[in-house]
Amino acid sequence: MTTDRYQKGMDKLMELSIPDENSPTGHMEIGESFKDVAPDLTRMVVEFAFGDVYARPGLDNKQKVLTTISALVAQGTPQIGMHVVTGLNVGLTPDEIAGCIIHLIPYVGFPRALNALRVAQEVFAEQGVAVTQQE
Repeated sequence: MTTDRYQKGMDKLMELSIPDENSPTGHMEIGESFKDVAPDLTRMVVEFAFGDVYARPGLDNKQKVLTTISALVAQGTPQIGMHVVTGLNVGLTPDEIAGCIIHLIPYVGFPRALNALRVAQEVFAEQGVAVTQQE
């Protein structure tokens, strides 16, 4: 798996994640846990999502991750937490992430926003960060 697209995707992943002792992509699940049922999934995720889409010009990493968080909140998917961590890694503040989720309430509804805020709250606690802006 050393195609140009794959390497471009891995390079982008390294910008977004912090490697740890278990994975070179840290908290990012890129399909490795599905090798037994979908051995080519990791290649597809790395090449398409990160090599083709995330590596495109036009938006910076913060904008891309905030867009991703917004889409996941709208869908109500469990990957929100993984991308909240990514947001913190690329320099988004907890205030920006929480503010984005709150901003989505009229568009996605209270239940999805509240569920996303719960996930963000858990990630913030795990990462030792907090929202500082109080209304």
